[in-house]
Amino acid sequence: MKDLYSVILLLKRFGIYVYAGNRKDDIMLMQLEVKDLYDSGLLLQEDYLKAVLILRQQLSMYT
Repeated sequence: MKDLYSVILLLKRFGIYVYAGNRKDDIMLMQLEVKDLYDSGLLLQEDYLKAVLILRQQLSMYT
């Protein structure tokens, strides 16, 4: 996983499609979905940490 598109594909593997209307809200919703997947035991810690890092980097561009 190396970019936002990779995180989108990760979520898509679980049938999760995020579209809130603007990119900042999309990223915030993706963070919640990734955390829920990890808390449910569906994501490995390595994938979770990479996804969170990518999403935080992307979110910092919008604040």
